[in-house]
This record gives sequence, structure tokens and C-alpha cells, in this order.
Amino acid sequence: MTCAGGLGTLGSMAWTTPRLDPERSRRRLQLLADLAGARAVRQRERPQRLRTARLRQLIATRRRLAG
Repeated sequence: MTCAGGLGTLGSMAWTTPRLDPERSRRRLQLLADLAGARAVRQRERPQRLRTARLRQLIATRRRLAG
């Protein structure tokens, strides 16, 4: 049921991060900053979209009731 031979290999399975060259690291940080900025813009615009959707739904409901 147990495998004594496999116990010695667990230490070599630790995660190691490769050293990135400075240019790649800079591009990666720029990409992450751009993604964070885009996410912030979407979150700021979301309430406006919700208000617009609610207003359209209200207008459609009123048209159905009036017609």
C-alpha cells in the first residue's frame, strides 16, 4: 500500500520560479497594470449599464401596458 521509494522524491517537487529577464518582467508588470486599469474602468461603467438596462426595461414595460 505504501511506496517507500517514492518518499525521497517529494523534496524535488517543490515549485521554483524561473528568473525572468528584466525586459520580460517589465512587460509582465505593464500587462498586469493594464489589466487592472481595464477592470477598474469596467467596474466604474457597470452601474451606468445597470441603470440603462433598468430604464430600457421600464420603457418596454410601459409600452406593453399602454399598447
